[in-house]
Amino acid sequence: MRKRKVGDDSDTVDIFTEVRRQKSLLKTGALQNAILTSASFSIIATDEKGIIQLFNPGAERMLGYAAADVVNKINPSDIHDQQEVAARARALSLELATSIAPGFDALAFKASRGIEDVYELTFIRKDGSRFPAIVSITALRDDYDDLIGYLLIGADNSVRKQVERELHDAMVVAETANLAKSAFLSSMSHELRTPLNAILGFAQLMESGSPMPTPSQQRSIGQILKAGWYLLDLINEVLDLALIESGKLSLSPESVSLAEVMQECATMIEAQALKRGISVSFQKLDVAHFVKVDRTRLKQALINLLTNAIKYNRMGGTVSVASIVTTPGRIRISVEDSGEGLPREKIAQLFQPFNRLGQEMGGPEGTGIGLVTAKRLVELMDGTIGVESTVGKGSVFWIELNLTDERQHVIDTGESMTISTVKPRDGAQLRTVLYVEDNPANLMLVEDLVARQPDIQLLSATDGSRGIEIARTSLPDMILMDINLPGISGIQALKILREDNATAHIPVVALSGNAIPRDIKKGLEAGFFRYLTKPINVREFMNTLDETLKFSKVKSARVNPRETQAEQE
Repeated sequence: MRKRKVGDDSDTVDIFTEVRRQKSLLKTGALQNAILTSASFSIIATDEKGIIQLFNPGAERMLGYAAADVVNKINPSDIHDQQEVAARARALSLELATSIAPGFDALAFKASRGIEDVYELTFIRKDGSRFPAIVSITALRDDYDDLIGYLLIGADNSVRKQVERELHDAMVVAETANLAKSAFLSSMSHELRTPLNAILGFAQLMESGSPMPTPSQQRSIGQILKAGWYLLDLINEVLDLALIESGKLSLSPESVSLAEVMQECATMIEAQALKRGISVSFQKLDVAHFVKVDRTRLKQALINLLTNAIKYNRMGGTVSVASIVTTPGRIRISVEDSGEGLPREKIAQLFQPFNRLGQEMGGPEGTGIGLVTAKRLVELMDGTIGVESTVGKGSVFWIELNLTDERQHVIDTGESMTISTVKPRDGAQLRTVLYVEDNPANLMLVEDLVARQPDIQLLSATDGSRGIEIARTSLPDMILMDINLPGISGIQALKILREDNATAHIPVVALSGNAIPRDIKKGLEAGFFRYLTKPINVREFMNTLDETLKFSKVKSARVNPRETQAEQE
């Protein structure tokens, strides 16, 4: 045998290897001991039949049993809620298309087949109290891969469950608040629009009445109309922002031609620009660009930028609108003005609600929320908005949007925008319109409007039930229906009319102060032929009246061809 010598390198290596091995074993043992004695987790080991063989201090603390109470006596399913164990067995049987018995099999079935499994069930303590637990179960196998037992590591899930309950309760409260807010907005919209309907409606009647108003009267009427439409704009702005902030604003994205939108915006701001002597130029696009947006909301955002560029410009100034592709798939629309510009500290305040910069110097009137609304709308359409400004030189507000390869459907918009005043031919059939409305001022306004059509007879009812009764006996050619009526609502009245074969063919047009987009969508889905909002726009109202009566005549001819033929004869 070889005699060892002190200083032999191989012996030195052997000694160091042995020391490291022993230290590793000690560390492994310490780690295993720390895990097994942990008070934070319940660690339960069973044999292959599921009988508990190990019950660590954490399990004792959580469940109130001493290890001696359970080892070699029960299996883990005995300390679970039995109904939940049975429910797990049924769910697994359906999932795996095999019959699984309630009990420990339901807990260990997946693990026994090498499937990683974590489940949530209720633990029952020795004293009968209960708590939710989350348990990871793993199969234990020997060196020959034979199943020798299971390891279940559990944790108290009470805190997470409590957080989930609190979060759910908070979401319920928030949703309830949102619903209440939406209901308030709808109600507020209706209440504000109803008096405005009378103010603007009768002012429009006087403006176009016969005899024509005197110049002095025309100026007064003009002021009433200007103030009324301005007030309506303010109401719409506030309600729009509230809807956006509550997450209730719905958009209808479509492929939109940027050139067409620009042309429409140019037409809409032309009068305002001429009034202040502002020259507005729109860059001609060499390439047809299309963006995926809500057409109406894009115009709303752009009109806001254009209106501000005109309002806050110097008299006789300029506004230029340009579009440029900044990055592939992205286009920037910029609105540049020749106004006074803004210092850096004020730019940071631009997109804050109700912050009207310049009002301290008697600037233009407004709510100070137009830019905020524009920003929110652009962001909802996956766009961005920004501003660059130089004091004394002016500002550039810009919007960036995503381009799309889709092309929009061409829609015929060649409808006449004039009020129909065609007199009937001699012997022409008298058309009948039923108006269901409980507000006397609104009823009087529609009576005066319809009086301009000598071939139309107006019937009226002040509630939904009476309106249904008149509709059934008189069978009018069309019905104008308010939504908020005493007794049954306009939507309920519409449903009853639709279910009656005698009145189902009559087109019903909603005429309501409920003007939030959600209300309009709900009304159209309910079956209204058209949905008009208060205050009444006389031109829109008369065109809708004419369109609906034409539709009614065609539909009536299809429903009652013999009667139509007799009328013609």
